[in-house]
Amino acid sequence: MLSEKRKNVYLVLVIAFSVMAISLSFYFYQIFFSPNVLIESDQNYMLKIGSNDTFKTVSNKLYDNNVVNDLVSFGFLAKVMDYQENVKPGLYTIEPKMTNLELVRLLRSGKQTPIRVTFNNVRTKEDLAEKITANMEISEDQFLDLIQDSVYIRKFDFDEETIMSMFIPNTYELWWNTSAEALFDRMHREYQSFWTDERKQKASSLGLSQKEVSTLASIVQAESQKSDERPRIAGVYLNRLRLNMPLQADPTLVFALGDFELKRVLNVHKETDSPYNTYMYAGLPPGPINLPDINSLNAVLNAEDHKFLYFCAKEDFSGYHSFATTLAQHNANARRYQAALNAAKIY
Repeated sequence: MLSEKRKNVYLVLVIAFSVMAISLSFYFYQIFFSPNVLIESDQNYMLKIGSNDTFKTVSNKLYDNNVVNDLVSFGFLAKVMDYQENVKPGLYTIEPKMTNLELVRLLRSGKQTPIRVTFNNVRTKEDLAEKITANMEISEDQFLDLIQDSVYIRKFDFDEETIMSMFIPNTYELWWNTSAEALFDRMHREYQSFWTDERKQKASSLGLSQKEVSTLASIVQAESQKSDERPRIAGVYLNRLRLNMPLQADPTLVFALGDFELKRVLNVHKETDSPYNTYMYAGLPPGPINLPDINSLNAVLNAEDHKFLYFCAKEDFSGYHSFATTLAQHNANARRYQAALNAAKIY
């Protein structure tokens, strides 16, 4: 009788243990292999993990944004896989219906999604800081601290007036958490890549340094939005430089005044004492007045060879210019344009 009771007890224990084992096995299977991410969504989620984020802040982001359904199971697996102590900053693409195992493996691997950084139509360092850091972890202030640091930028062979030349407008792939220093290093490499031996030879044949090409290109870019006309405008300024004539470029005065809303340069503006006043001082200004794009840089390097010394906006406001070889021709062109400005009540 006693033996029969022991058998029953043993059977109950075996059954209980089996049920528990099956339950635990099912639970652990769910922890590892059941979807736990974006269960009710079909859109990817871009997770930004900052350089100072901890596992707790990462977990909060995942839970608060309804990315992870069961935070406990995610946290358990993250602990088992040693992710909690090894959080890696960056931008990660999280896909719908991922399992805890897939998510932890992704985050632990540090396999980031690169971002595209584009900057153009830039006039000032502040403009550049705003555009280049728009989708990055670093702040505008962090970028400005470096670009305004005369000691730091000297390592790239630039000064405070010419440093903008180092940034070639384009679209670049970067990591979201790229540091400000690493960003400068990358832009310097891109600058060096742009300046091929062929481009350096073209600059040398014009009697210009790379920085001077950028400065002249910035003036050409400010003068015309018509890319097909820029090589001709570049040719005018190169002719003036060869003759030691003042460039008399209105955009340099606008830059000197800092009034980018100015629509018409008057004689009173030409009295502004600034190294950027190309009416007052011959030669190129100390640095670029904007961030010249590749088209403008190439326009200078491939400037049109002609004898024009003057140009003036066309009176039809088409954006194109009338060119002249003599001052008399230029004055006639200028009178027509000024009459059109007056008729349009642009003063």
